[in-house]
Amino acid sequence: MSLKIKKTSDEIKKIWSSYKHSHDPEIRKGLIIQYLPLVRYVVDRLPLANLPSLSVEDLISSGIVGLIKALDNFNPGRGVKFQTYAIPRIRGAIIDELRSLDWIPRSFRRKVHLLEKAYLLLESRFNRPPTDKELAADLNIKVEGLNQLRIQMTYFPVLSLHHVQKGEGGTDIDGSPLIDIIPFTEANNPLKTVEKKEIGENLKRIIEQLPEREKQVIILYYYEELTLKEIGEILEVSESRVCQIHSKAILCMRVKLRDTASYYEP
Repeated sequence: MSLKIKKTSDEIKKIWSSYKHSHDPEIRKGLIIQYLPLVRYVVDRLPLANLPSLSVEDLISSGIVGLIKALDNFNPGRGVKFQTYAIPRIRGAIIDELRSLDWIPRSFRRKVHLLEKAYLLLESRFNRPPTDKELAADLNIKVEGLNQLRIQMTYFPVLSLHHVQKGEGGTDIDGSPLIDIIPFTEANNPLKTVEKKEIGENLKRIIEQLPEREKQVIILYYYEELTLKEIGEILEVSESRVCQIHSKAILCMRVKLRDTASYYEP
């Protein structure tokens, strides 16, 4: 991770050990201050320019709530870095705040379902990923509307990598979103280990099948953890264009992952 934390690894381990034994509120306060940059790190990686007017301060406040909850629930004995554990929870708290604003129409999930289903059917018909024009025509919307829908679908309120993978009968595989499954290698039983490995392998295979530009954006965003602006500078395109490429890749990945899990009913 490119984010820099102020104290050394050994110092952090000692602080966590002391806090978990004493639950000293002063140590807790120090840990919150120590990890506050994580909240800004998450907020800076949200496509706020493509969403309705939002207060960054409100999002940061929501992120701090997620940070505090993550701090209270974190178990340093599991060998996972706090940053890895906390970032999805901070992002989740921010997403919950955005959901509470209720700016997404009730029909939004229906539109997302239709978009995913149209993508899957057109890909099957053409034996290739559909173009934006083909997908927009099938949905009877303009390409600009398709781009906006994909962006909203990717981030709010349904985050593709925060989707809980479904198994047969629609049951959760293990209750974990994909973004948690990829970084964590620990598991409580062999079945979970196999299931997580299969999901990770499917995701890697799908990423490898993406067009080169889309694959670059996914790798730079999720693995190198660059912002959309930073990726745009590398690829020499605008931030909004990177957002479109990212959303297009996520739609493809989302559909293929759900198709693998028999998401759509016959």
